[in-house]
Amino acid sequence: MSKTIDEGEAQRHRAKMEKRKAVQDAEVAEKTIEKGLLIVHTGSGKGKSTAAFGLALRMLGRGKRVGVVQFVKGAWHTAERDALATFGDRVVWHTMGEGFTWETQDLKRDIAAAERAWAKSQELMADPSFGLVILDELNIALRYDYLDLAAVVAALTSRRPALHVIVTGRNAKPELIAAADLVTEMTLVKHHFAAGVKAQAGIEF
Repeated sequence: MSKTIDEGEAQRHRAKMEKRKAVQDAEVAEKTIEKGLLIVHTGSGKGKSTAAFGLALRMLGRGKRVGVVQFVKGAWHTAERDALATFGDRVVWHTMGEGFTWETQDLKRDIAAAERAWAKSQELMADPSFGLVILDELNIALRYDYLDLAAVVAALTSRRPALHVIVTGRNAKPELIAAADLVTEMTLVKHHFAAGVKAQAGIEF
């Protein structure tokens, strides 16, 4: 049953929303800078890479090309890669990792894989045809000191002005967070793994 709203309540609501709209419009009008953003998705909660691929779809919808470099998930076949492959050469995807460090159990191999992935990342960032580059799980490589943090941050902050870059992964370094324009921390509130539910197609991969 719908709530009954009298005319006085409707008018008060309209007046309140008019004031709110005026404030919002003024705030939006103040923002005049347009630039490529350095975006960081971190935290213990699920959804860091998923959110990045959502922005990839938005960028593709704007007619831009997207580049993806995966630093860790080389051992996984992900459905999002298959889905984005339908966009043809508008999406370039490089899976450079060999799995998590506890899977490879080989420090030199992990460092070499991270270095190859970072070299590919710099190549994509230098290519003016890309509007967005996603560096998936780069935070993991930085966490384990597979790459020189200062050099990575310097390269990210000196990228060409119009390029958007998203870095994903837990435990983002403070230096990267300080350099970023937008940082989102996914907070773990509840996860089905704790109840014994396994990773499922379409949800985890």
